[in-house]
Amino acid sequence: MSAALPLRTREIQLASRPHGRPVPENFRLAETALPDLQDGQILVRNEFMSVDPYMRGRMNDAKSYSAPFRLDAALDGGAVGEVIASRSDAHKVGDVVVHQLGWREFSVVDAAAATQVPAGLAPTSAFLGALGMTGLTAYAGLLKVAEFKPGDAVFVSGAAGAVGSIVGQIAKAMGASKVIGSAGSPEKVARLLELGFDAAFDYHDGPVVEQLREAAGERGIDVYFDNVGGEHLEAALSVLTVGGRVAMCGAISQYNATAPTAAPRNLAVAIGKQLTLRGFLVGGQRQHAAEFSTRMAGWLADGTVRYDETIVDGLENAPQAFIDLLDGANTGKMLVRIG
Repeated sequence: MSAALPLRTREIQLASRPHGRPVPENFRLAETALPDLQDGQILVRNEFMSVDPYMRGRMNDAKSYSAPFRLDAALDGGAVGEVIASRSDAHKVGDVVVHQLGWREFSVVDAAAATQVPAGLAPTSAFLGALGMTGLTAYAGLLKVAEFKPGDAVFVSGAAGAVGSIVGQIAKAMGASKVIGSAGSPEKVARLLELGFDAAFDYHDGPVVEQLREAAGERGIDVYFDNVGGEHLEAALSVLTVGGRVAMCGAISQYNATAPTAAPRNLAVAIGKQLTLRGFLVGGQRQHAAEFSTRMAGWLADGTVRYDETIVDGLENAPQAFIDLLDGANTGKMLVRIG
């Protein structure tokens, strides 16, 4: 490596596995040497990194769809930044790329694992959110997994979050008869109405099923996009119409649980109503990425879809940003600005 290039990087390591709600002591800010670049690798100065609810599961030492984070090693996740050294023909110095080695200032990345960001299309941070995996999750979950059709009435839980807010706007753009969202504060409810949701409620204001029934009216809902699980899923099952569909994206209400959580007590209604409940991972929806990118770029350009970001400055503050995310402190995408 050239002497002008960094030889070391600060990174956030997992110091211990959380029991229940994560605490700052579960994380450690460390400095480590950067490995020399090998053929086919690039060195990236990270500008933004993403913190996401799914990361909580990876902090447990349990078998899952994604390998657990290792103790005393850097965490990882989505990041976007500038290539400052390259030993690959795929990416040159000055390119901006998205990759999965966040939680550190500088990342040595295999070029094949980095995706170049088109210049001038949107701010770089958007490629971790509306134009990135967040947006694809919303798009594919609603249109492909839940098989949304024009005229459907849609309910989105966690609707002020990064995925939920985009789900609701896509549903409106595609001809939903009604879009309902739940959120965790009056301010978030107000923001959902600004974004074009037909109705929204604060789940702290009373039983979710009662508020959802009032918002849906006699018609009920045809599609439920589930980011929360628990009481929200139980409520949606009660209000779904015959043939209704559920896209199960997340269950943030259960991620910090220290004991087994109760399944929806009314799951049997899925039989008589002939409901479809489908869990999905965005990794299984990559075949729709090109279609999504084209459509989302157009929606962002003409203002059909808007997105919010909650930005925390400083790598050292990434653990608290993650903890705050699980507590619902964000509106839209929670990002950490590193450089």
